[in-house]
Parts: sequence; structure tokens; C-alpha cells
Amino acid sequence: MKPLIAGFGEVMLRLSPEGYMRIGQALPGRLCATFGGGETNVCASVAMFGMPSRVLTALPKNAVADALVAQLRGIGADTSRILRTDGGRVGVYFTETGANQRGSTVLYDRANSSIAEAPASAYDFDGMLDGVTWLHLSGITPAISRNACEANLALAQAAAARGVSISLDLNFRKKLWRWESGTEPRALASRCMEPLAALADVLIGNEEDAKDVFGIEAEGSSIEEGKLSLEGYRGVAAALSKRFPKARFVATTLRESHSATWNGWGAMLYDTAAAKAHFAPVAADGSYRPYGIRAIVDRIGGGDSFSAGLVYALNAPKWSEPARAIAFAAAASCLKHTIHGDFNYVSVAEVEALAAGNASGRVSR
Repeated sequence: MKPLIAGFGEVMLRLSPEGYMRIGQALPGRLCATFGGGETNVCASVAMFGMPSRVLTALPKNAVADALVAQLRGIGADTSRILRTDGGRVGVYFTETGANQRGSTVLYDRANSSIAEAPASAYDFDGMLDGVTWLHLSGITPAISRNACEANLALAQAAAARGVSISLDLNFRKKLWRWESGTEPRALASRCMEPLAALADVLIGNEEDAKDVFGIEAEGSSIEEGKLSLEGYRGVAAALSKRFPKARFVATTLRESHSATWNGWGAMLYDTAAAKAHFAPVAADGSYRPYGIRAIVDRIGGGDSFSAGLVYALNAPKWSEPARAIAFAAAASCLKHTIHGDFNYVSVAEVEALAAGNASGRVSR
């Protein structure tokens, strides 16, 4: 069956000052407007890799949403199953690009968005899943509102019942998960993500997600110090696979944050059946050697580009073997750090070149 990758989640308008300016410097003045959102970033990247993808979301009937839909169609994503609503709005988020010791920041303005307000009953799940072979979800959408959480779970349950493969990026966002008064965000996230993770065939998370959502911590690692323990991450993956036995793979990015503009970058894919961890990139002797990214252009969307690379690779015969799949995903997400905006505007050929060791950055003529 030909792959059709779908992703359900909120798509937002992203507003950013030029270069490394702060919002207080840029306003009043110009902000750069783009679109982005975790699950849609995955669909956009998959489409640009040449694999069919479908964006599933809710958007209002207005010109801003029309522009977003037109952009998605322009890069080849299927937008025919997007729910268009009479109420609600397009959510907005503001970003500042960090430099050196000043980290990047994100400010959300997404209350009362269409996807936050639409109940599960508003969606046509059968139509949304028609022909879909893989559904990508994240922990961001259920963090928005009770309605979004319920719709997200209902779609996942419908997909699982159809035999659709599900990937889930745990993606804990501490500024979200505020929709149940009196419940602490981490507690709410853990309660709501548990049944969702139980349906996933592929679990994805970064160095903080497993700890924040399920209390599973990588021993020997320090996020603040940029210190990673590969053995600790094997332990996290094994613990997640034991807790959620449906998962065939557990994947994690390995970010070493030396500064806002200098990161070490790599990834791990844990094959649960073989109880084996595969790392990328690797040196000639097979040992893990992270990409050194010393002039980050934009790190937002880096995790989504990793998810997209992994989903694409697992659905592409050439790359589906675990060691090759994680090599493709790590290279794709490394390249995203050179691209402004949420979407990863790189080709399969560019990812393949980096995965094969071509990291010189020389001009291609």
C-alpha cells in the first residue's frame, strides 16, 4: 500500500523580529510572518521529500487561513480534509532567535483558536483517515484545550482501529497544559498522554520529554550542562518500551547545547524487538559522533524535522532499516538548523549527501 502520512494538530502564524533582535527592539516596526506547528511541520517536510502527506487541523474561514492552506498546497501537502470553522481564529506565536549565551524564546497567543474550540464531534474522522497509512501526533495539540485533547485521542483511537501506524512526539510544553484548573501541567500531561502513548507504534522525545511527562530520566545526563549519557538514553528507551509495549521503536534526539548558536546534534533509535539502540551520526569505527552545528540559523522545528525524517525513512524501502532510518532522520534535522522558519526546506538528495558524510557546505554548481 502506498504511504500516505497524515498529521493532526494546530497550525499557527509565527511572527519574528529580523535576525537576532528582541521583540522590544522590533516593535513598533516589522516582524517576519511565517506559518508553523509541530504536526504540520512534519507533513510539510514529508511532502517536500516527495512522499504524500495530509494536513489535518481546524482553521477559521478567513484570509489568513486561506494563505496558510495555499502555502501547504504549494509544497504538495493534501489540505482537503482540513476542518474550516465559522468561529475561532488562527493561533499566533512570537519567537526571538537567541545568540550565544542568550537562548531563543517563544511567546504564545493561541487562546480560542479554531482547533482549541472544535469538539471531537465536529470532525469527520473516517474522511480524515481515508487512505492514510501513518498518523503523526504530538503532545502539543492535547495541551491546548480539553476539546483538542479529546479530538486528538479520538482520532488516534480511530486510526489504531483501522491498523494505521501511529508516531507520537511527546513534546512537553510547560507553557501549555493549563486548561484544567487546579491540575499542575506535568500531572495533566502525564494523565492525558498515557492512553495516547499506549496506541503509538513509534514514540519520539527529546532529553526532557520522558522525564517531564512520565518521570523517566536519563541517568548521567545534564540538560543544563549539555552533558549526555548514551547508556542513560538506552535505559530511557527500554523503560518507555516496557511501559508502552505496542511501540516498535523509541526515538530521541541528542542535543548538546553549548550555546544558543552552537549545538552538538544526533539521535538514537531503539528497536524494541531486538532491544538494540542505533545512534547517528557515527564515525568510521561505528562510534557515535554528533554533528557540530556552530552557527545555528533557526533551531525551532528541529525536533519536527527529525520526526519527519524518521517517518519518511521508515516508510521508504531504501532507508527503512533502523540504522539507516536514524541516520536519515539525524541528517534531516541537522540541516533544519540552517533554515529560517518552521518548515524544513531540504530535499532527500541533500539529506542523503549529509548522511553519507558530505558536511563541507561547499557551493553546489
